[in-house]
Amino acid sequence: MSKTPSSSPRAGSVRAAMSALVLAVLLAALDQTIVSTALPRIAEDLNGFDDIAWVSAAYLLASTAVTPVWGKLGDMFGRKRLYLVSTMIFLIASVACGLAQNLPELIGARVLQGVGGGGMIVLTFALVGDIVAPSDRGRYQGMFGSVYGVASIVGPLLGGVFTDQLSWRWAFLVNLPVGAVALAVAARALPPAARGARARARIDYPGSLVLAGIATGLVLVTSFGERWGWGSPAIIALVAATVALAVLLVPVERRAAAPVLPPAMLGSRTVVFSSLIGFFANAAMFSVLVYLPTYLQIVHGVSATLSGIHMLPLVAGLVVSQSLAGRWAAHVDRLRMILLAGLAANLAGLLLLGSIGAGTNTLVLGTYFLITGIGIGMVPMVVLTTVQNSVPAADLGAASAVVTFARSTGAAFGVAVFGTFLNTGFADRTHGLPTVGGFDAARPDSIGRLPAGLRDTALEAFAHATATGYLWIAPALAVGILLALFLPPSRGSAATTPAPRPVAERTVPAA
Repeated sequence: MSKTPSSSPRAGSVRAAMSALVLAVLLAALDQTIVSTALPRIAEDLNGFDDIAWVSAAYLLASTAVTPVWGKLGDMFGRKRLYLVSTMIFLIASVACGLAQNLPELIGARVLQGVGGGGMIVLTFALVGDIVAPSDRGRYQGMFGSVYGVASIVGPLLGGVFTDQLSWRWAFLVNLPVGAVALAVAARALPPAARGARARARIDYPGSLVLAGIATGLVLVTSFGERWGWGSPAIIALVAATVALAVLLVPVERRAAAPVLPPAMLGSRTVVFSSLIGFFANAAMFSVLVYLPTYLQIVHGVSATLSGIHMLPLVAGLVVSQSLAGRWAAHVDRLRMILLAGLAANLAGLLLLGSIGAGTNTLVLGTYFLITGIGIGMVPMVVLTTVQNSVPAADLGAASAVVTFARSTGAAFGVAVFGTFLNTGFADRTHGLPTVGGFDAARPDSIGRLPAGLRDTALEAFAHATATGYLWIAPALAVGILLALFLPPSRGSAATTPAPRPVAERTVPAA
């Protein structure tokens, strides 16, 4: 009797490999969120309140800057070996973070952790192209999008639990057992780390440095623009330097023997438009995932744990739509239709969130969250699949890196811009309130110090500022819809796309 596909050795090995990759992405995604609730305790223990923002910014900066480099090196030297190296760097850095005795040590370890985490994420996305056929990429890539959604909710909760019950150091040390399992399974189940066709080509150091400079400028501007002042000399200089480097990138890459971002890829309408869609979609996604729990905790007075429970409809919509979008991508003629549907649902969700107030009840909020989650889930991995199916197998790493880079910078941009809208809007609406008991219009968390009557006014002001912020972010998705309309047709399965390298023909128990 012949084996069914689901019981074949290859299917078992694919499941094992995907289990390892999902665990790795979960760890890298959690390290972008799990630290947020631990920051006050870290600042207290390490005596570094003035520079505590660098604990988060250092990871984001490093992971974004190295993304294109990891993708290109994976194309050149084999993605499996680079993936294992990046995972080991991440785990070593996690130990260094957990053992840090002062803030400079912790920030330095976070930079190293970001270097490893950036490689884990982009190489994971590219490895899916090695493991599965083009027609199945959307389905598997959808799993990783769900991981991001879950990590954005679970991360702050875990950070709070570790900080309150154990120590903030466990927010980093918890990576070790999970990462060790992922590393062991990946070493056995991933495709052989064959050298790429261009393994002997020289590494594009100038292009890598220019890209790292662009990433550094973007992350610094978005992370510290409000703190330093959007019109400050430092921010203006960073913006000017970033623009200059972006202009310099094209001629630098044209001269490179093995460019980290091939000029042909930069000239591809599919790659450029899809990356821009990923940028705008992630800007909207992270403005939702980061600030809705804050709205719930401040306006509705729920705990961090309960705010996570209130967000479950959004996570459910995200997970279900990711799964369905991945399956539809293998059967519909145009991936563009899925993108348009997802962007439209996401836009509708943001417009609904733009109507929330202090008195919006839980059922209505849950409905809005569900619609928003459905829209969020349908976009990111379909964007990545569209790009991967449009490039040769030799460029999967570089193409995945372009999309990942755009999404990372989009997330930072969305969080920074929404935070500015929220804080400015709240300060404007509470400017006339008295500073009773230490209330500060620049600190929404000080609302609780106001008397009951004034507190209600401040809560309504914060809810209104939150809703207005989503209305300001909504046009980003409208731009994404316009870009999707002009995407070249892209089929969910491309007969012309080279078949992936075979996965090792041995069955490994799924992690």
